[in-house]
Amino acid sequence: MLQRDYWAVLAGCPLPPSQLMAHVKSHCCELPPASLVQFIAPRGVTRDAELDIRIVPGQPCRVRVLHEDAQSITFGTLAGHPEAGRITFGAYRNAAGDVIFHIRSRARSASRATRLGFLAIGDAMQTNTWTDFINNTAVSVGAPIRDAIRADTTAVDELPEDDDPLQSPTFLAVGD
Repeated sequence: MLQRDYWAVLAGCPLPPSQLMAHVKSHCCELPPASLVQFIAPRGVTRDAELDIRIVPGQPCRVRVLHEDAQSITFGTLAGHPEAGRITFGAYRNAAGDVIFHIRSRARSASRATRLGFLAIGDAMQTNTWTDFINNTAVSVGAPIRDAIRADTTAVDELPEDDDPLQSPTFLAVGD
């Protein structure tokens, strides 16, 4: 089980965290880098909605919205996705009052074959996908990123909430 965290401080963000997340939810399909992945959300990104994902060069898969609140949204992978797990997108304030946009996934490879593919090219693609998503979010609300987008990967022990049925977020975003 790997936990991957991607986050950035959005300098002078004109929106509080809850409004930033409302923006992310309403523009979710526009924010990923089209050269790497495409999101299709015919029902939007509300609880229990399913999104079609197309990973370049053409791997289709799906996720379901597991959790949604004012400051976060969590997707869980469905059968056929190269990973088994969940990912939360959230916004909150740090101690200095800055808006932080944070993405955390907790997942494992869905099979041995996908693990090998992930090691070959998937890790870099995933990092690029989520750092571009953060950058595109910052640009779309007119908030430059302070310093840099951070990315950390940690091997973690599985928690009960990492098993089916997936229902909970990977972190709680608090501090609007």
